[in-house]
Amino acid sequence: MPSRFERFMALRYFRSAQGREEGRRFIRFITYVAVGGVALGTAALLLALSIVRGFSQEIESKIIGFGAHIQVETFQDTPLDDAGAIEADLSAMDGVVEVSPIVQEFALLRRSAQEIDGVAIWGTNRPPPYILDQIVEGRFYTGRDSSGLPGVVIGTSLAALLNVQVGDRVTAFSMRSGSGGAGVVLGAALPRIKQFYVTGTYETSLANFDEIYAFTAIEEARDLLGYEADEVTRFDLTLAHVKRADETVRRIEAAFGFPIMARTIYEVYSGLFAWVNLQEGIIPIVISVIVIVAAFNIIGTLLMMILEKTREIGILESMGASPKSLRTLFIWMGVLIGAVGTILGEALALGFGIVQARYGLIPLPEEAYYLETAPIELHALDFVLVGVATLILCVLAAYLPARVAARIEPIRAIQFR
Repeated sequence: MPSRFERFMALRYFRSAQGREEGRRFIRFITYVAVGGVALGTAALLLALSIVRGFSQEIESKIIGFGAHIQVETFQDTPLDDAGAIEADLSAMDGVVEVSPIVQEFALLRRSAQEIDGVAIWGTNRPPPYILDQIVEGRFYTGRDSSGLPGVVIGTSLAALLNVQVGDRVTAFSMRSGSGGAGVVLGAALPRIKQFYVTGTYETSLANFDEIYAFTAIEEARDLLGYEADEVTRFDLTLAHVKRADETVRRIEAAFGFPIMARTIYEVYSGLFAWVNLQEGIIPIVISVIVIVAAFNIIGTLLMMILEKTREIGILESMGASPKSLRTLFIWMGVLIGAVGTILGEALALGFGIVQARYGLIPLPEEAYYLETAPIELHALDFVLVGVATLILCVLAAYLPARVAARIEPIRAIQFR
């Protein structure tokens, strides 16, 4: 354990941060640079971790908001028969909180001869709670109006492409002939046609979703797409604990067998989650280099300080200070620089994180990142781990200068100019 002498001298050197008169300002400057380097490195690493963590959680919440935790469908890409019985069996499974039957197929949505686009008609009895929170105009309503037209809710991006507003009529075309093969004339399938009126628009910032999905009642989707009364495209399952999704998938496939299959939302959108995980893994590693460089700046700072204080070191040795004491003294200098830098860096990261979370100062291009501003998710454990790691690096960086100081010969040190 270091004695009070080493701690006292280290604190005195750190606070004064000066050597001979002609080098006083320079030593103070490089000490400030060392502290500032540690502070900036610590802040950058914490902000990177917080942004990547926040980004991952935001994207995950958006995707799960669309597709729940598990999707149950068939390998053959055909509707599930006897949907009522399957829904009852799925609902009875341990850990399953909600089962939502979905009828979904691609169709064309037309506003005029020039305004037409491909969409995925999403028929459901219970709209995803996430979508209900993202309504920006109108409301989520799929019932019929006074003229008998069913309602449809579309994304703001799709509304812009079709140039429609809440209350406008749109026409949907489906080329699916239905299970009975009806609607065939002269070898060509007649499209199924159904009119809707737009009751609301939603916005999630996920371009691939806002431009594609159009929500309506499940019975209206069955009628348009040619589904039988007890057929669905899939079931969306919400679990009590998403971490048990893989286990639940195995139980579902074992219980129902071929051709029914179950996939977690991470498998359904594996490409998007792989992109998120890539950022989550690489960015903190890259930013960590800043902390490492800042820690090694301490080597130069302490070596310069030893050079400036060579005579004082010789005097200390002549008064009885052992090499071990001098080594401990300069290791303590590294600890002080690292501790002050870490505290300043964590305070800077915490302050900036709070401001970013409240005011969203850092904008992001939605088409690339699916978010308007950089998300922040501050975790106390990140601050603890980064602080401890930074201090360890600073101590390791201070060890080499400390050994140099311990090997200085007293007579030569006193005569040093």
